Amino acid sequence: MTRFTRNPAVLVLEDGTRHAGHAYGATGTTLGEVVFATGMTGYQETLTDPSYAGQIVLQTAPHIGNTGMNGEDPESRRIWVAGYIVRDPSRVVSNWRADESLDDALVNDGIVGISGIDTRAVTRHIRSAGSMRGGIFSGDAAGLNPEEQLRLVREAPAMAGQNLSAAVSVSVAEVTPASGERLGALAVLDLGVKQSTIDNLAARGFEVHVLPQTATLADIRAIDPVAVFYSNGPGDPAASDAHVEVLRGVLDAGLPFFGICFGNQLLGRALGLGTYKLPFGHRGINQPVLDKTTGRVEITAHNHGFAVDAPLDGEFDSPHGYGRVEVSHIGLNDRVVEGLRALDIPAFSVQYHPEAAAGPHDANYLFDRFRDLVVATRTASPRTTGDSTNA
Repeated sequence: MTRFTRNPAVLVLEDGTRHAGHAYGATGTTLGEVVFATGMTGYQETLTDPSYAGQIVLQTAPHIGNTGMNGEDPESRRIWVAGYIVRDPSRVVSNWRADESLDDALVNDGIVGISGIDTRAVTRHIRSAGSMRGGIFSGDAAGLNPEEQLRLVREAPAMAGQNLSAAVSVSVAEVTPASGERLGALAVLDLGVKQSTIDNLAARGFEVHVLPQTATLADIRAIDPVAVFYSNGPGDPAASDAHVEVLRGVLDAGLPFFGICFGNQLLGRALGLGTYKLPFGHRGINQPVLDKTTGRVEITAHNHGFAVDAPLDGEFDSPHGYGRVEVSHIGLNDRVVEGLRALDIPAFSVQYHPEAAAGPHDANYLFDRFRDLVVATRTASPRTTGDSTNA
């Protein structure tokens, strides 16, 4: 049974907007960028996605928590959201796989939340005004002077300019064995990688080496990888120049590369393209994307507040000398770049999440496409024993 109190809480946005509700999860003060997620299911995967670090997540679905939380579906080792906003939390947990209630999980990880507010009104406001800093105040903090609450919100750091990779990355390398026939070692730079991504890569025959975000090109070469992967993660890609420089070394070495989400933005910057902050981002599991290669429209899972700035039609030359590039995927709601493909080097990326737990699975084929790229590259240019610069 979920614990419910009528203890007061308030959500304060940086433009002075206030929404009074009830404390949910841990009590206290939390600050972050307020964003909305449109999925009706998969809240456990959302909460444990490291890409949400630094963000207060608002669920647009009104009823949250009915399936509880379990030990099998987390995408990482903890809940990462800075805060949580729901309208109607479920009073009971009604799923045989549940180990605890959502409320208990929030308390255990110290996540301050708020319930009982008009989440539709907040979502419409953010859609008009854009994502903004906010704060949830409950417990003793709920009694703070409104001017003091607003001051705290406005003094919180904006998402633009933040490098958050260190907060979510592993500190030492971790290895997951390949499932079935081993294709080779895969270097995964952990910028906030999800467990579903690791599982999908291992299922394609990769021995997955998850490396800390501080890994250098020498660290990557040391495992003699057949390819390199950059994961999803939080923060501003413009604040990750060190990761971009490592990636340029990977591209120069001819190693096949695949990037997801943050990895897509960093590939764009490595190729010489710019990135920019979206007004309110894409977050949810119901986003339509066009795969220009096949002409197929896919329903996909998204979590990004930044995007790559690139021409949508035709080929263009990489400003940093990596040959021809094309935008491979386009978001159909607002024509945002959702994928890049290099035509003269073995590298591609997508902005959304083909691992997509808890779904949809329309884009899961991209892991097969990556495996095929690695096999084709190795066949065209056989690797020399002990020389990790050859793909």
